[in-house]
Amino acid sequence: MNVDKRVIRKFEKKTWSEVKSKDSWQVFRIMAEFVEGFDAFTEIGPSVTVFGSARTGKDDAYYKIAYELGGLLAREGLSVITGGGPGIMEATNRGAMEAGGASAGVGIELPFEASNNAYIDADKNIMFRYFFVRKLMFLKYSQAFVAFPGGLGTLDELFESLTLSQTGKTPKFPILLVGRDYWSGLLDWLKVKLLEEGNISQADLELFRVVDSADEVMDAITGFFAKFRKEMVPNF
Repeated sequence: MNVDKRVIRKFEKKTWSEVKSKDSWQVFRIMAEFVEGFDAFTEIGPSVTVFGSARTGKDDAYYKIAYELGGLLAREGLSVITGGGPGIMEATNRGAMEAGGASAGVGIELPFEASNNAYIDADKNIMFRYFFVRKLMFLKYSQAFVAFPGGLGTLDELFESLTLSQTGKTPKFPILLVGRDYWSGLLDWLKVKLLEEGNISQADLELFRVVDSADEVMDAITGFFAKFRKEMVPNF
């Protein structure tokens, strides 16, 4: 392999002190993002985070369900938090805002997503650089999580929620997966591979529930709150 010697010399000129200095200054940017998020959401009240694909079109059945869910959550007095992007996130924010509820968006700086959607309250509209800060805002300020069909980002957020619930790092909260047809393959794999090979327990499969409609989501959330209200710890 031919490597340009100028690249090697440039690399060799970098000292460990320079690298450490850059890392140290990066801490302040991370801290600033935490502070911005905490200031925005500290009084948001009981909230539900909704995950889902940014690529879902307005004519898609799941977009319509997410829009309906946003409205139902708002009318129940629950704030909505999404990743702030288009698709499922836009649908949920739109439903919440049009129903007069609190609508929050926790966006991420990406080359193909310049800004958050237009259905987010101005004081709850934030863009982050770091995914881990963004995910903390989802998890810290929500009492329920709803995963619509999505891609790698949705799976990342879903499994982080499940892991924290499994390990007891967060208070009890309902986790709902919308779309039996969409999630069935993943559920079969969890049961056939992970459960049968002893990598998870049957109790882990009971950390979430699969539903098909906005009404089912609401029934699951309100039923969970009624059952575990005394055990739930406010995180807002």
